[in-house]
Amino acid sequence: MTVKVLIPTPLQKFTNDEASVSLEAGSVDELLLAMETRYPGIRARLCDEKGTLRRFLNVYVNSEDIRFLNDQQPQSTPLQDGDQVSIVPAVAGG
Repeated sequence: MTVKVLIPTPLQKFTNDEASVSLEAGSVDELLLAMETRYPGIRARLCDEKGTLRRFLNVYVNSEDIRFLNDQQPQSTPLQDGDQVSIVPAVAGG
């Protein structure tokens, strides 16, 4: 299944300055592996040493936070052909 991934500006240096990419993946986990295959080193920016998405990143599938779509295992969230995945770094401030 082909999904479109929106890449945040700070990570575009790892995707050859591409703001969006299309990849084949059936789940968020598969998508992370596909991103690493195409852009070696990007997974280390997205995941910790255990392979879990970093806490300061929010991932959305079609505008839905994966933590709410699949609260037990968000990275196992299934993807459908044509889905749009957004990677959004958390913003803090006051």
